[in-house]
Amino acid sequence: MELKGERLLPADRATAWAALNDIEILKQCVPGCEEIVPLGDNRYETTLATAIGPVRAKFKGKLELADIDAPNAYTLKFEGSSSNAGFARGDARVTLAEISARETKLSYVANAHVGGKLAQIGSRLVDAAAGAMADKFFEAFGAQLAARAAPAEAGAPPPAAPPQAGFGLWSLLKAFLKRLFGR
Repeated sequence: MELKGERLLPADRATAWAALNDIEILKQCVPGCEEIVPLGDNRYETTLATAIGPVRAKFKGKLELADIDAPNAYTLKFEGSSSNAGFARGDARVTLAEISARETKLSYVANAHVGGKLAQIGSRLVDAAAGAMADKFFEAFGAQLAARAAPAEAGAPPPAAPPQAGFGLWSLLKAFLKRLFGR
């Protein structure tokens, strides 16, 4: 299964990159995200509760960032499983291109393979769930970026967001997985 998309983000590329690498922002934006734990060397352990059609599950997984070209792009490699729903694994390539001082284009291509009950429910349902999850993620992520930009436009310094190397792909992956596995 492949999921592609482009989104315009209301921020410059550096701000978008920092937000994509901020664990707290990602936890707030990814539907069902319960936990993101850094393991070191651009690797993370995650817990995600979601539903795809009749299949509801809690997924435990691992994420790894590769091919990092800050602040332009990276690849997120992921794998997750649930004892009652099956597994998902794949990768996502995310790129950022600055359009203006206040706008960045985010492009992504994600590929995933699912097994177990997830594979049994059908690709249309899984594709629709993945699309819905990505939409929810980007809506929340755009709102976070807009909220950060508001203080800057009013003359106040924006809230600090400590970047954490290369974590933005994880958010895209989670959005992809959420879209796959439910709202």
